[in-house]
Amino acid sequence: MIPLKTKDEIDVMFENGCVLSGILEGLKMMTRPDITTQELDEYAEARIREAGAVPAFKGYRGYKATLCCSLNSEVVHGIPSKNRKIKSGDIVSLDLGLKKNGLFSDMAVTIPVGVVSEQVTKFLELSEKALMTGIMNATPGKRLGDVSSSIQRFAEKHGFSVVRDYVGHGIGRKLHEDPVIPNFGNPGTGPRLEVGMVLAIEPMVNMGGYQVKVLDDGWTVVTADGSLSAHFEHSVAITDSGPRVLTNCPIGFKKGDSFQI
Repeated sequence: MIPLKTKDEIDVMFENGCVLSGILEGLKMMTRPDITTQELDEYAEARIREAGAVPAFKGYRGYKATLCCSLNSEVVHGIPSKNRKIKSGDIVSLDLGLKKNGLFSDMAVTIPVGVVSEQVTKFLELSEKALMTGIMNATPGKRLGDVSSSIQRFAEKHGFSVVRDYVGHGIGRKLHEDPVIPNFGNPGTGPRLEVGMVLAIEPMVNMGGYQVKVLDDGWTVVTADGSLSAHFEHSVAITDSGPRVLTNCPIGFKKGDSFQI
């Protein structure tokens, strides 16, 4: 059974998501040449704890950091390090989660640092649009395969591939709940989407092939062919009036406000 959330729980998840998106905005502004990925991790943990929340990733299956920080050909789960400095021309994926009031939030973005090529800029723009395409299909009565297939079709239409080995997930009382959310598949298949479901939709899009491998640290996932990879994620609630993005807080948000895509 896919867990359903009440309206009150979804409202709490939205408030949590606003905290998370604010921290991620701070991380984006900090991400510049010569900063270490550990400095970003320390900032993320401090801000999460200041908000009265706890990091969702730290300690999860033995992961030792708060932030997943993946560079260039790294797809997901890059471990922050004091020895890893960001350089101009890098693309950096920032994946962050927190738990507050018994409920989880999870989101990710990939950003360019310094000067990158027009091709890379376009790749990042289109990878984020692949996520938005999936979100637009997250409406009551549709099937999960409608979300998955729309992401795949959009990415492949532009000459990219979507990772098969790592997928999105339900989220709420646990960081990872049912259903599993592939970024590929066939429309009209899978569970029917219902009001109260909350989905962490997170396409991982590669400039080259979709094959990946895990490095010797046991965590960092990289593209098998060395091509660039981008990762975008939002936590999204299925509501009567359409998909409600819970991790994209508008400027000027006040407690009790809502944000509908």
